[in-house]
Amino acid sequence: MDPVVARIQANPKYHELRRKRSGFGWLLTALMMIVYYGYIALIAFNKPFLATPLGQGVTTLGIPLGMGVIVFTIIITGIYVRRANSEFDALTAEILKDAAK
Repeated sequence: MDPVVARIQANPKYHELRRKRSGFGWLLTALMMIVYYGYIALIAFNKPFLATPLGQGVTTLGIPLGMGVIVFTIIITGIYVRRANSEFDALTAEILKDAAK
């Protein structure tokens, strides 16, 4: 094994990074699954609710809820990128700095 890789894997900050990144990824995955499959469950089991018209037009409640799923996806992606660019990248830089010594 490469000695640099061994130093990285032995670094407690590396284990902290893996734990934080993995936990945050699973949290966002669970949230996305709840939102997405919740919407799909509404389509499957409560079509009359989604077919409720909004106002006098032809737009139903399903349209803004579907757009909400898309917007939610964009928002949580932004949240992950922001945290990755700040906290995760800073930890990675520290780990590489320590490994280069």
